[in-house]
Amino acid sequence: MSYTDVIMFQPSQHIQVNGLNMYYEEYGNGIPLILLHGGVATSHMWQPFVSTFIPHFRVITPDCRAHGKTNNPAGELSYQLMADDVIAFIQALNLTKPLIFGYSQGGQIALNIGIRYPNLIGPLVIGGVSYKFSQTYHNWLIASGFESPGIVNIERIQRETPQFVDEMKKEHFRADDPDYWQTLLKQVSPMWWKPLDYSEEDFQKITEPTLILLGDRDGIVELQQAVEMYQLIPNAELAIIPNSTHFTAGNELSMNIVLDFLLRHRALTEQQ
Repeated sequence: MSYTDVIMFQPSQHIQVNGLNMYYEEYGNGIPLILLHGGVATSHMWQPFVSTFIPHFRVITPDCRAHGKTNNPAGELSYQLMADDVIAFIQALNLTKPLIFGYSQGGQIALNIGIRYPNLIGPLVIGGVSYKFSQTYHNWLIASGFESPGIVNIERIQRETPQFVDEMKKEHFRADDPDYWQTLLKQVSPMWWKPLDYSEEDFQKITEPTLILLGDRDGIVELQQAVEMYQLIPNAELAIIPNSTHFTAGNELSMNIVLDFLLRHRALTEQQ
């Protein structure tokens, strides 16, 4: 059986964590590696890349709170709450210091975990993430239809990005609520607008080796912020992916860089 076959036929599961019925998929064996997807995406975001990691790790891809097949009884979202969900997920599966790779919104969750739960995780990969919101970021939000906290221009999104809407309807399907995708957009909006309040001291709390990853043409996150995080985190590495935007930085080159980082630090972890 090929790795592609494993990906296609791997059974899915749910587990009760932090008041959620959290959906996840799992592949391979060995040290656990949790992949955290971007905002309004799902665990399916990782499908093109899972085959890179499953020869080396037990790869686990959850749907985060309110996304995909995971519910959100509270009806609210925050990076701190979603970080708590992942920690509860780790504890429910009895995982010991799993590696974590988060991108975009998933990277924000991974960053929050690294600051608040440094003793419960292993090395981190934080991709496509800012630690303070810039005018560039706010301009992108407005241009994307997220006009202010909680105010989402659904009609504009439907008119200007119909393929995105079709993907949202598919990935976040609810049989009892065909317009749930709109609810999700409205729930993420306040979180995406809420200012981040990380301090230099917060970054000092991240004790595990950390890879900061960003496309050189991200367009949402400013390159200087990746450099600053790299300088602030005690045991950090920095990878800038050439000719890559926020939405194309997930490619063969970046995944091979991430794999190299994880394998090097897995070996060090096993020696400890």
